[in-house]
Formats: sequence, C-alpha cells, structure tokens
Amino acid sequence: MSKDNLYAVIMAGGKGTRFWPLSREMFPKQYLKLIGDNTLIQETMLRVKGVVAPERIYVITTEAQKSIVDWQGGEVLGSANTVLEPRGRNTAPAIAYMAFKLHKLDPDAVLFVLPSDHHISDSGSFNLCVEKAARAAAGGGIVTFGIVPTRPETGYGYIKSGASKGEGIHEVERFVEKPDRTTAEGYLKEGGYYWNSGMFVFKAATMLEELKIHMPVTYEAFAAASDALNTPGEAEAVREAYEHVEEESIDYGIMEKSGKVSMVTADFPWSDIGSWNALEEVMDLDSDGNVVEGNVVGMDCHDSIFFTGEKLVAGIGLNNMVVVDTADATLIVPKDSVQKVKDMVDLLKSSGKEEYLSPMIEDRPWGQFSVLGHGPSYKIKRIVVKPGARLSLQMHHHRSEHWIVVSGSAQVTRGQDEFIVGTNESTFIPATEKHSLMNPGNIPLVIIEIQ
Repeated sequence: MSKDNLYAVIMAGGKGTRFWPLSREMFPKQYLKLIGDNTLIQETMLRVKGVVAPERIYVITTEAQKSIVDWQGGEVLGSANTVLEPRGRNTAPAIAYMAFKLHKLDPDAVLFVLPSDHHISDSGSFNLCVEKAARAAAGGGIVTFGIVPTRPETGYGYIKSGASKGEGIHEVERFVEKPDRTTAEGYLKEGGYYWNSGMFVFKAATMLEELKIHMPVTYEAFAAASDALNTPGEAEAVREAYEHVEEESIDYGIMEKSGKVSMVTADFPWSDIGSWNALEEVMDLDSDGNVVEGNVVGMDCHDSIFFTGEKLVAGIGLNNMVVVDTADATLIVPKDSVQKVKDMVDLLKSSGKEEYLSPMIEDRPWGQFSVLGHGPSYKIKRIVVKPGARLSLQMHHHRSEHWIVVSGSAQVTRGQDEFIVGTNESTFIPATEKHSLMNPGNIPLVIIEIQ
C-alpha cells in the first residue's frame, strides 16, 4: 500500500458530557487543554501527522463545532479539512459518509478512522501499528486496534482475539460489551482479551461492500448522494441522505457482523480520557495518590482528583473523590460514580440550567471572553483580543452593545465608519448595525462589553 492512499478521519462530533463541568456542549473536551500545551484534538492531529500527510487528514464534526476545528486545526496543520455532519447519527453514518466521499476522491483510498480525544504517549509505537494495520487493510480486511490491557477495566469494551495471522495481526473471535469487575478480572487472567480502542483501518471500497450487506438502508442513502460528493452540492445531498440513514454505532452496525475484521495488537500507552478517573492514568500523582491541577490545598486527602482554576479550593479528609471547579460550576463526586456525570448533564439540561451548554470563560482564535454577569435582558462580558487579531464582521438583530476599553486600543468598524477607541473610552453598537473589532496594538486589548 502506498502512503499516498492513506487518509485519516478524525471523529470530533462528541459532546464530552462525562467531563462536565470543564467540557460543555458548545465546547467539548476534545477542544480542551487537559494534558500539556495542546488540546486533545490537536494532539491527535499531530500524532496522525506522523503517518498521514496533512492534506489527507480530515475531521468530521458538526456545524456548531466547525469554527473550533478550523481554528485549532489551523494552528497545528496550517489548515483543516473539516467535513460537516448535518446531524449526529452515531458513528456508522459518519464513517459511511467519509467512505463514500474518499472513495469517490480516490478509489484506492485506505481510511484510518480514530476518535479525537484519546491520549497516546508513545508516537513511535503508534506509527508502527498504524502502518502495520494499513498494510493488512490494503488486502481487503477491516483492521481494528486491540489495546493490551493493564488492569481489569470495566469502562471499556473488549475484543477477544482469535488465530494469529502473523506480524501481530489476529482474527477477531468476538467483540465483548463492557464487563463487570469479576468478568474483567477473568479476562485479564485468561489472556487473549484486549481493550476496544475504537480505531479502525480499511479500504473505502471494503467498507462500502460491508455497508451494502449489513446496513443497506444507510448504503442506499449515501449511494443516492454520491454524485454530489466533493462538489458544491454536497451539503444538500448529504442533508437528504441523513434523513434516511440508520442511527447506529460502527461496532454494532459493521464490526460485530462482518467476517473481514482482524485486530492489530497495540502495546502503546493509551487512554480514551472517557471520564474524570482517566486523569489518574495520564497525569502525575502526589505522595498521597492525588491528581492536583490548579490552586488546591489539601489536608488528609488521598487518592482523589482535584482539577481547578485560579480560585483556591481547599479539601479536608477527602478520599477517592473528584472535585472539579470552574468559573460557574463545581462538581463533587465519588470516583466510583463518575460515570453518572452524563446523567447529571441530562438533568441540568431538562431543568433549564444553562451551565450544561457553554462555559463562562471561552478561548477563541482571536483571544478569550468571560461572562461576568447576566440577567433576563442583559449580559456583561470581559473580552481579551490578542495583538493584531480581529473579530469577524457581524450583526445582531435583537441586541445592542456598549464597548468600554479597559486597556489597549480598539479599531472599531461600525457600519461605514472606522475609528479608534482608546483606554477609558467607549462606543455604542446599535442593533442591526454591522460591526467588527480589531486590536491594532502590541499589547492585549481588554474591553468590557455590555449587551
């Protein structure tokens, strides 16, 4: 297989609800800097860049997350090939869409499909596994990655390996749902069971054949749209296709039914960062077994996770707890109940609590904003604009804005006018007036916006 035919497809449409309150529906965990200086999706892009040319790295996500993907992808790849799903329908339709799209672009395309929010610390071993899987997939199979388990984990699905096919490749005997503790301990003792990583390599043509057999409704929906793929009419054709596809995971829709699935043994350190407990696997622990990130002072606290910001958080006598503090929400939960955080987000949503949706402090390509206060008819923000950065030209039908410059100077466009607003000065943007904001200086521009 030529590397020129290998394409990466990064799945980035998830909402990351198990990482609330840091992860929000409008700014999910894959776009957060949980570990290191890059976000999880940026780390994924950089890792994939070791085996796939940047111009063949695609990210499939939702319209609501497109601007974030474009921004964060641009920082590490120069640009991002962002593909939009018209709605979330689980993983099978997304993968079917990309298989049809890339097969039309390149009939010999081999797709490497992977999530956007995993943590893998050994890029060298990762690259070797991808290359091995791609060679095996070029022959017409579907290759998944089985992670060598290091503990009896109940939060992952498992793959039972079958006969060896050489070079660290095995047949897949069966896929296994998340087990209970006793069953997971049995898997570890027996051997031959691997964690299901959710990463796959296959020829686009192979996936189309399997879709036609096992998910014919989804196959026909995208076949009807195929002529429009990679043309200006793609978005409308795909929107129509999504009205008819089956809402299904790729595991259940294809992997558990296909006779073409094999597994490459992956022995690199891996975590899916699926819940707050996962931080223990990828972050350093203090002498009492705690993960501590932020301004935290603890007394007699053991085996707990503290993830906070600048505000002081003090803990006394906490054992096996998770404490997460943000500007507008605090989570306190026993470690053995972290899987219920998703249920809490559902409860917040049904109760009309806006804190499930977006954080008070949000990073943007031009800088950052934080919500200082809000009520039924107003909102107050602190906006920081990087030197030389610009907010896009926009217009609001139902709100006006007052801008007060706290430090720096602002170059304001308001309708046909363009002018400078200096420190301790202000301006007013009426409703329905097109406007934009730029920082022409060499220090951050800080303004207070009253909507």
